Amino acid sequence: MDEESFNLSMRKFLKTVGVGSQNAIEKAVEKAIAEGRISGTESFPAKVTLEIEGVKLNIAFDGEIRLQ
Repeated sequence: MDEESFNLSMRKFLKTVGVGSQNAIEKAVEKAIAEGRISGTESFPAKVTLEIEGVKLNIAFDGEIRLQ
């Protein structure tokens, strides 16, 4: 295993996930506020599942998104 290549590809993947996830969350919240489905002061439980079939990894991360 090439440690440097592994670390670079992992960081690139995690950056893509982080940026993409943030954009998707922001758009969903903005739309829900615009449609009057939420007020913008709520907190929501959040869950992300990471799966890598080749190494049989399947792990969930739980958290909270607070709007205020």
